[in-house]
Amino acid sequence: MPCQNPAAENLKEKTMLSLLVKKELRAIVYSPKFVITFAVASVLILLSIVVGIEEYRAATKAHDAALQLTDQNLRSTTSWMRLSKDVYRKPDPLQVFVTGTANDIGRTSPISQYETVKLKHSPYADDPIFALFRSIDFAFIVTIVLSLFAVLFTYDAVNGEREGGTLQLTFANPVSRARYIMAKLLGSWLGLAVPLVIPVLLGLLLVLLYRVPLTGEHWWRLMMLGGLSLLLFTFFVALGVLVSCVTRRSSVSFLVSLVVWVALVLIVPRAAAMVAGWIQPVPSIAEVEGERDAFAKDAREKSMQQMLLAWRARNELMSALAGIQRDKFREDHMAAWMAEEEERRSEVEKDIDAYSVRLNEDLRNRRETQQRLAFAFARISPAATYQSAAMTLAGTDVDLKSCYEDAMRTYRTQFIQFTEKKQKETGHTGGFRITVDSQDGVKFSAPREGGALDLSELPTFIVPRTALQDIAGGIILDAGTLILASFLVFAGAVASFLRIDVR
Repeated sequence: MPCQNPAAENLKEKTMLSLLVKKELRAIVYSPKFVITFAVASVLILLSIVVGIEEYRAATKAHDAALQLTDQNLRSTTSWMRLSKDVYRKPDPLQVFVTGTANDIGRTSPISQYETVKLKHSPYADDPIFALFRSIDFAFIVTIVLSLFAVLFTYDAVNGEREGGTLQLTFANPVSRARYIMAKLLGSWLGLAVPLVIPVLLGLLLVLLYRVPLTGEHWWRLMMLGGLSLLLFTFFVALGVLVSCVTRRSSVSFLVSLVVWVALVLIVPRAAAMVAGWIQPVPSIAEVEGERDAFAKDAREKSMQQMLLAWRARNELMSALAGIQRDKFREDHMAAWMAEEEERRSEVEKDIDAYSVRLNEDLRNRRETQQRLAFAFARISPAATYQSAAMTLAGTDVDLKSCYEDAMRTYRTQFIQFTEKKQKETGHTGGFRITVDSQDGVKFSAPREGGALDLSELPTFIVPRTALQDIAGGIILDAGTLILASFLVFAGAVASFLRIDVR
């Protein structure tokens, strides 16, 4: 019996692996499906990037114009008490690739002493037709289109050759079954990665030509997004190979692959949100605002009643004095009375703000619990994991609204403290003077206004930013989840193929 050389056998298997990969790659590249996939992927990716760039430039232009209009309104105000401004959410360049929630949440919030922070006027609220059809961005194309192409290319990778009789001929050569499945995976992956990589590189070139202001951190995020896209793509390629191994006929594997794809991409993420909402219900914004408005109305009515009683008592006290003494008494105490009234009004507004903060904190805690449950259930689907990671990298995830509103509340506190300080410095509190007598009843007199306000020291709103290192842990976890899912599916394909009859 001739002696076998292990090194020579290993070299033969490696040579066969290379030949099988080239064979699979050649079959994919020369197939009509490759041309269609490459054309569709190129058109969709490039079109989505061009549209995203135009939308970003339009949003940036509208943001700059709104800031100029706000600045003009501020300079036309002559009373510190009536001073208010609108703060606008600044568009982020990465929403060109991942729109996320950027069009769903509001773009502006009023900042004043008498209004609470709330983002309003979202693009989809202003143009509901776009909310109906949504936007097609890079993350959507990877999640829906390219994942479907990966399944459609690989659903008959194994059983198709068995039906054609070429599988038995392949194993007449010295090749292990594990290497054969590896060759199928590598060949399919390389053949389908081209329609993804080339249009993406062309899209990045368009971003440079249009001078989209991307920083170094933005480029790092884009590279991580590309890596996550390839991981999701790898999972669906391996999934197609697995289904092709566990089913004997390609017609059956096509139906099974399509059902699994629909479940993972479309059903599981939505079902996860529904289950989380059932386990942890969250009150609506209308309910929270109604509770807050009811508290504010009651507090202000009580304050007004106390104010009227105080002024009635003071007028009764002055009515006992003679004319000159009454005028002097009023003149001596008016400043103190107005300061006392201003302090009472300020306390009422602080109580309303504190109550609003408690309501918002309770709403946020319940909403975060619901979101954690939804994401935990949705991670069953690698597509949902990828979508969540993509939005986190782009800064357009579900935390975008709360992040901006937190920054706006902090700015509102600074804004109110600044205006109150200026009122005290100028002596113009802006309050209304109220007099009560038996003949004329209650009278309100408007405050005295000054000229243009000095806004040089007005606090500036700081746009909130989430540093890359703050989200790196979550992104690594999502990447690990996609790698583990791909490995398990590939291991399942190998285990299934080891047991099948190649005839």
